[in-house]
Amino acid sequence: MVLEELDLSYRTIYLNFKKDEHHSPEHLKYNPNGRIPTLVDHKNGDFAIWESDAILVYLAEKYDPEGRLSVKDFEGRMQQLQWLFFQASGQGPYFGQAAHFLRYHHEHIPSAIERYQKEVLRVLGVLDGVLSKREWLVGDKCTIADLSFIVWNVSATKNLLKDYPGFDLAKNFPSTYRWHASMIAREKVAKVLATQSAMANA
Repeated sequence: MVLEELDLSYRTIYLNFKKDEHHSPEHLKYNPNGRIPTLVDHKNGDFAIWESDAILVYLAEKYDPEGRLSVKDFEGRMQQLQWLFFQASGQGPYFGQAAHFLRYHHEHIPSAIERYQKEVLRVLGVLDGVLSKREWLVGDKCTIADLSFIVWNVSATKNLLKDYPGFDLAKNFPSTYRWHASMIAREKVAKVLATQSAMANA
């Protein structure tokens, strides 16, 4: 999404997890963790970086000198990092575990599903409390901090909490709903989400 938002040229290479391509020597030489995403910057000597939020910081530092999607003052940058860390440690792992126990675990474990669904709700609540007082997480514009939350929030509303009793994002978390809706309505974001949806349904 940030590549699109910054009008950077790029080529996407999709890895087939069923064929274990993410653990291939070709991928591991760039990402020793064997996960996705991985970014290789051919304009910067094939510099490789992995982990989603590290990639966002790299793109902002390297290709956003005007601050289109990032803040440049010291305090603002620290707050931006704060939210990226929260996304990486608070949203990603718990939303991911909810997805695992709901869709992929070999055994249905209600207590695990409930635990991680409640963590999803807790994270949405943290966001809602902050966003009830401001339009964006950092400063007065959409930044990489905001955009980092989109993909898992889409999953939460469409899958993770779809059957959770009484869940209604607009009603339960109105500020988060407003923020999320404004981001997915962005032209470049909508383009990426449409591509991801097409790939998932292929």
